[in-house]
Amino acid sequence: MTDASNPLLHPPVLPYGLPDYSAIRPEHYLPAFHAAFEEHLGEISRITMVRSMPTFENTIDAIERSGELLDRVSHAFYTVSSADATPEIQAVDEQLAPLMAAHQDAVALDSALYWRVRQVHDQLDALGLNAEQRYLVERHHREMTHAGAALDDEAKARLTHLNQQLSTLSNTFERNLLNDTNDLAVVFDSADELVGLSAGELSAAARAAQDRDLDGKYLIALPLFTGHPYLAQLRDRESRRRIMAASRARGSRDNGDDNRPVLYEIVRLRGERAELLGYASHAAYVTADETAGNPEAVERMLRQLAAPAARNAEAEREALQAIVDETEQHPFAIEAHDWAFYTEKVRSARYDIDSAALRPWFEAERVLQDGVFFAATQLYGVTFAERRDLVAYHPGARVFEVSNADGSTLGLYILDLYTRDAKRGGAWMNPIVSQSRLRGTAPVVVNNLNVPLPGEGEPTLLTLDEVTTLFHEFGHALHGLFAEVTYPHFAGTNVFRDFVEFPSQVNEMWILWPEVLDNYAKHYESGEPLDPAIVERLRATETFDQGHATSEYLAAAWLDQAWHRIGTDAVIDDVSAFEQAALADVGLNNPVVPTRYSSTYFAHVFSGGYSAGYYSYIWSEVLDADTVEWFLENGGLTRENGDRFRARLLGVGGSKDPLEAYRDFRGRDAEIAPLLKRRGLEA
Repeated sequence: MTDASNPLLHPPVLPYGLPDYSAIRPEHYLPAFHAAFEEHLGEISRITMVRSMPTFENTIDAIERSGELLDRVSHAFYTVSSADATPEIQAVDEQLAPLMAAHQDAVALDSALYWRVRQVHDQLDALGLNAEQRYLVERHHREMTHAGAALDDEAKARLTHLNQQLSTLSNTFERNLLNDTNDLAVVFDSADELVGLSAGELSAAARAAQDRDLDGKYLIALPLFTGHPYLAQLRDRESRRRIMAASRARGSRDNGDDNRPVLYEIVRLRGERAELLGYASHAAYVTADETAGNPEAVERMLRQLAAPAARNAEAEREALQAIVDETEQHPFAIEAHDWAFYTEKVRSARYDIDSAALRPWFEAERVLQDGVFFAATQLYGVTFAERRDLVAYHPGARVFEVSNADGSTLGLYILDLYTRDAKRGGAWMNPIVSQSRLRGTAPVVVNNLNVPLPGEGEPTLLTLDEVTTLFHEFGHALHGLFAEVTYPHFAGTNVFRDFVEFPSQVNEMWILWPEVLDNYAKHYESGEPLDPAIVERLRATETFDQGHATSEYLAAAWLDQAWHRIGTDAVIDDVSAFEQAALADVGLNNPVVPTRYSSTYFAHVFSGGYSAGYYSYIWSEVLDADTVEWFLENGGLTRENGDRFRARLLGVGGSKDPLEAYRDFRGRDAEIAPLLKRRGLEA
């Protein structure tokens, strides 16, 4: 293949640098990566060969200018490999994983480059740099040191080998999980087994079965987390049990997609790498360069929250058991697959709310246009216009052009709403193009969800949880769109992992904000607004079932820490036993409240970027809850408030210490009291 025939190796021709996915084929990616690796290494070599002493301009600025082709190819590919991982794309990903790890190490561990960075860092106070430039020097020096650039050559060779192995294993974990999740999708022979689902949900299940040539049957695909949204509605207990059992079996079935040996090796190698880098554990290594600072700080927070969460969950279980004892002809001890169903009964009895019955008021297009986009317009003045002339990486992905209040264009927002077999589970945001004044680029960001695709002509009616997910992921998108920085290193959501969830969690506050809710929560057929009395009851339920929700989250965060705090000499040969012992240690070993992710399908930490960092959601929520208090105290949904939040937090990207940026916005450090109140964990 010649360079001329590879669209990835030429400057983008579409607006905003959007890759021309209509012209890109799977066979284009690897040659493009090889060319990009070569170009980037050449750029680094030219930096290290400069004969004059290191300066900000000939070293740090030059590093930031390098790697543009690699960034372009990487963003184009990894968008597809997560959202449309066809067998051809998976094959590329498997070959690419060790190559990418090796290239990243070739740059991060380059002794000559590190010497130059260190020289600039050592004279930092004498350089007359602006705040962003100064912080950039500090981060490059810190990150190269943290990566192992100060090691000797023998240790670097071992580190490079470890990183390549880990990259390959993480890829294997994700592939196994995708395959086993698809294989374990639950097939039902009759609609009688699915009583409780809406007509639209049944239609989606029938369509999913037809897509697998299972005409006349119904297929329920599995989400990434333990359980399933349908467990709250299905009346047949055996159907609920089958779905929960399938979900919890993923990656642990002694088949070709068994993730247990994969995660054992990942944990062992991460521990060995941490030891090589001078840390007691992988958790210590990771948190050393996060706002938490060390795993002990994480442990203190998790233990502080675990006891009241477990206590509240037990009280909730007793209430559910009482419902079973009172209403079932043949009472039984409530199990994990029963929790959501009877929780809805308690919610209905206590608050007169049927969550499933609310779905007609949450039609997806109206939620997007009149909810998500509307709130952003009210807060920040931005507007969204669909660009049907621009084609993304999949026909189901829609492209919107984003403009500022003054009419200037800002970037592109892409929404990929629906689930498919080739898309990994969960929901996420990622950039395709990152903003940078140095490179003259504007942002192109993607939101992916996994909403079941309804049958032809059927509306997409969202659950309240799906509405929450859309608002949450859009918060990440706003962070990616609004960050206005000079250097690519600080673009968008390139912030500490335990800070990155903060803006997205804040954006969830607008879901039930009166002005926003009244604008989008209208019946998809009649246009009737959601009854104000129901809205008030919804607000009254904000701490309802929080014992369960907090416990299942904390259990997962604790498992992540447990796996990544063990020493290299530990011998673990039973995942289930390890999980039970770890959860017993923190008082969260309640079989009725299973962890949100068991280890064999915990993609966040074994194939994603959250290893030893899943705690970051609750860590960031301290800031989030405190910020919600600020908005409430200062008038809520106003342009003045939005502009302040945009300028002082979202707009700085990673160009400032995140806690310093928070203090600049809030006027003080965050307090934990609003989080305890929100989750019902007050003493």
